[in-house]
Amino acid sequence: MNKFKCLKSTFSLLQVTIMAKRNLADYKTFNRVLEESKIIVALTGAGVSAESGIGTFRGPGGLWRTHRAVDLASPLAFRANPALVWEFYHWRREVAFAAHPNNGHIALAKYEKKCKEQGRSFTIITQNVDGLHRRAGSENIIELHGNLTKVICTKCKFIEVKENNPICEALRGRGDPSQKDADVPEIPLSELPKCSACGALARPYIVWFGESLDPDILDQARTLVETCDLFLVIGTSSVVYPAASFAPFVVERGKPVAEFNIDEEPASANFQFHFPGKCGSTLPKTLGIDI
Repeated sequence: MNKFKCLKSTFSLLQVTIMAKRNLADYKTFNRVLEESKIIVALTGAGVSAESGIGTFRGPGGLWRTHRAVDLASPLAFRANPALVWEFYHWRREVAFAAHPNNGHIALAKYEKKCKEQGRSFTIITQNVDGLHRRAGSENIIELHGNLTKVICTKCKFIEVKENNPICEALRGRGDPSQKDADVPEIPLSELPKCSACGALARPYIVWFGESLDPDILDQARTLVETCDLFLVIGTSSVVYPAASFAPFVVERGKPVAEFNIDEEPASANFQFHFPGKCGSTLPKTLGIDI
């Protein structure tokens, strides 16, 4: 057993040594690979929006009021207390609507336009729901987990965009994380957001814990992962499935993966490129975009 541990430690040290000798932040080589790629796909996560002031969807200390986000972002929570869940999402919407796209968002949008002019394909698959990619000018976006600007009817499943803030008058001034539930009167069900098609209760168009991704959206993402020439992992630790499986699959296909993350070390030893630092700085430089 001790011999096995020793061998394992030696192997891990060897991996680190090999990675240290590789120049993962090789801008020149990456630029050549980038220019030769016809189908480019970027997977983005919370790290891109962090520079716009949007952290995780939790409040100070990892909680919103006294609630964990996982206890609110679920179908069960919505059935039990739709008013409380809507207050939480009203707060999230206000945070997102007050934020502005940063240089990382803008660089991706400008690069998409450049690819279009050159007859190449560039698509963003995002795990974010804040809508900042679209506000920055990106058009080819696959939103895996939904969007805070949209709602879906709990009855007829009609999906619509609701960019008015507050989304309904009853939510005005609500959602303050510092408040206590007991100090805030519950909003009547009749005053919560309604479907404009049938009048039934609407809920945020967000994929909640315990729910599956929209199969059509997932198929679109998988098709891109199966056909891309270059895959960019941007601002995400890639631990949430199925998105976590995308980069490893591209590696298995023998195609290059480039990671852009605040961490100094890459998430995988199999990634060909790793550019540490803030995405607002690394993306314009690597994509050759003037901001």
